[in-house]
Parts: sequence; C-alpha cells; structure tokens
Amino acid sequence: MAKDSYNDLLAFIAVARARSFTRAAAQLGVSQSALSHLIRALEAKMGVRLLTRTTRSVSPTEPGERLMQNIDPRFQEIEAELMAVGELRDKPAGTIRITATENAAEAVLWPRLAKLLPKYPLIKVEVAAESRFIDLVAQRYDMGVRLGDNLARDMTTVRIGPDMRIAIVGSPGYLAKRPPPLKPQDLADHDCINLRLMSHGDLYAWELKKGKHRVNVRVEGQLVFNRTKPILQAALAGFGLGYVPEEVARPHIAKGRLQPVLQDWCPTFPGYHLYYPSRRQPSRAMSVLIDALRYPPQEK
Repeated sequence: MAKDSYNDLLAFIAVARARSFTRAAAQLGVSQSALSHLIRALEAKMGVRLLTRTTRSVSPTEPGERLMQNIDPRFQEIEAELMAVGELRDKPAGTIRITATENAAEAVLWPRLAKLLPKYPLIKVEVAAESRFIDLVAQRYDMGVRLGDNLARDMTTVRIGPDMRIAIVGSPGYLAKRPPPLKPQDLADHDCINLRLMSHGDLYAWELKKGKHRVNVRVEGQLVFNRTKPILQAALAGFGLGYVPEEVARPHIAKGRLQPVLQDWCPTFPGYHLYYPSRRQPSRAMSVLIDALRYPPQEK
C-alpha cells in the first residue's frame, strides 16, 4: 500500500474509535463528507468493506475490526514516540488524561495537582471521575487511579496514597431512633444507603472484616447512589447509614455531625494506585506527574 494511504488509515481508526463520522470529523478537523470520501477510497484500494454504516451508527466489519486491532496499537506507539521526541526540550509539556474515582480525584489527585501545575505551565491534565473501570487504550486515557486490590496484572502500578479504612456512619438524629448495630446481622434492621457499581450494575455488598472473619452484607434502604459524596450527604441528612472512606467522614465525626458504628468490623483496603499499560513508555510530562503523586513522597 502506498505511503499516502497512511492518512486514510488514520481516518479509519478515528471513525472506528468514535463509532461516528460526525465525531471523528470533528476530532480530525475535516468535513464529514471529506472523511466519508477518504474511507470509501481506502475501502476501494483494499477491496473490502471496513465499516458498516446505518442511519444511527457506524461499526467495523470483521475485516475492519481485524485491521483496527492490528494497526491501532502501532499508530499509538508512533504517536508516543513523536511526543517523547517533541518533549526533548527544556520543559515537560503535553496533555495527560486520567480516569479516577470521585474520592481519588478529590482527596488525592487535586491536592497534588494544585501544587504541581503552577510549576509546569505547559502540562495540561484532564481528570474524569468514574466509578466504573475504563479501558485506558480504547477510551484514550493515559492513566487511571483505583484501589490497589482492583488492578489488572498487565498494568504498571504506582502507589499514590496510604491504605484506606472504611467507616459506617449515621447522623445522631438517625441513631437516636433505633439502637446502633453491634454486629453485621443488625444492619438488616437499619436503613442503609446503597452504592450502585457502574462497572456491572449491581448494588455493592458491604465488605466487613473482624480478625479472620469476613462477611459481605447486602443492605436495604430508600436511597441508591453511584458516588460517595451523595451517600455522605444523605447520611448527614439522617436518611440512614452510609459506607464511606473514613477520611471523607472524619471531619463530620469530629464535629459531631456523624457517629461511627461497627468500627471493629470496618475493613482497610490497599490505598489508591496510579496505573497505565506496561508496554507504554511514560512521556516526560507523565513522569513528572508520577513523581509528584508517588506515595510516600520521594525525598528531594
């Protein structure tokens, strides 16, 4: 295939990723008609249809999916190398896209970013708060942040926070209406604020641990959220017990707005870790960010 077909291949990758000619055209800065022409020309050269088009969607055909899986990683490697070469200048630069849970974004990322970014004005950071796991490569993220016990083995990981303890909390007004739970089974007699796991849609079973005893409890209540912050707000408002990171509840416990229960059953999880594909060589900007986030902080 002639070298001038590389642009056609890049256009195909953009459409296959976006599943839309409109979105891909906007990303590439070309008109939708010009993009459609490029794809038709590529299909004509290869003698096979690469995309299935309907009025509502675009998806790769079987040959298109095979082509996508084989060439997309190679173009990503080329892009990474070009970025690395381009960063051989005085200051690290570039955009870093990170997917993180809401709590990780607020409690860990933001305090470090607030100190780092003024020193590196050419580094841009985009943080997307997501409770579900994201395919970093498919969704074009550079890094992710999740708890250390939930990471795939094929990822490079860097600890960025201490172990995280859980707290089960309720407002004084709520706990005045009924006895506080003394054992996990007592949660059946309480209104509990549920968490919906966006990764697979189920309600999260509260993980409890006391010594060697572990139990997962399915709780009931009027409210279900998919984020930590509204769970905390509902607990503060007296709607029931919430299962949240202790660091989030600690200021409210100190001021008497929340009371902890089942403290001897509240587990501790491995802390937040930064992760990215093992085969990827971090850019200079990514390396600067990793060093700033690393836990415990490195001696200077």
